[in-house]
Amino acid sequence: MSVEPEEPVVEEAREDAPESGAHNAHQPSIEEERGGAGLPDNFQRLWTPHRMAYIKGEGKPTGAGSGDGCPFCEIPKMTDEEGLIVARGDAVYAVLNLYPYNSGHLMVVPFRHVADYTELEGAECADLARFTQQALTALRKASGAQGFNVGMNLGQVAGAGIAAHLHQHVVPRWGGDTNFMPVVGHTKVLPQLLRDTRRLLADAWPHSGL
Repeated sequence: MSVEPEEPVVEEAREDAPESGAHNAHQPSIEEERGGAGLPDNFQRLWTPHRMAYIKGEGKPTGAGSGDGCPFCEIPKMTDEEGLIVARGDAVYAVLNLYPYNSGHLMVVPFRHVADYTELEGAECADLARFTQQALTALRKASGAQGFNVGMNLGQVAGAGIAAHLHQHVVPRWGGDTNFMPVVGHTKVLPQLLRDTRRLLADAWPHSGL
């Protein structure tokens, strides 16, 4: 037994009805509005053009010497606010990473331009270790960090971005801080500006003891 198809229902036009396309019309995506090539998809995009400086290697030393544009040699000449310095010691200083993995990602850096850990003198090793402890204390106090990745990459083949000047990374970690954004999207969402983070950590830094 067959059923006759229903006739489409056509509503009569009303004088007070909104003009065609005023409400229920298809809302074009940004790509469509711009008339770009390709078909629109369901992805939202976070544009981070500031990271192009990191990708292109801007600010990296041109050579291995301290006078070859090493940023770790130039930063101590700046004010703490300008250089994002959290604390200064006798032989090392703590500075925020300009391209952080997590908020509060900082580095402990010797003032002396030295590439390898074995080249550090005893006082420098002691100051580096002390500052690493103080960094952990400050990050726990300021942000409630639940864990840390601490270490250094020695040499370009080991992943050092600036291999000519040794620096130790201190990265605070929290449960769930690794999600689809960095794993799939290769994008890190940071909830706080670097200058605000610097001020919080500087205030929490244990200047006397631990």
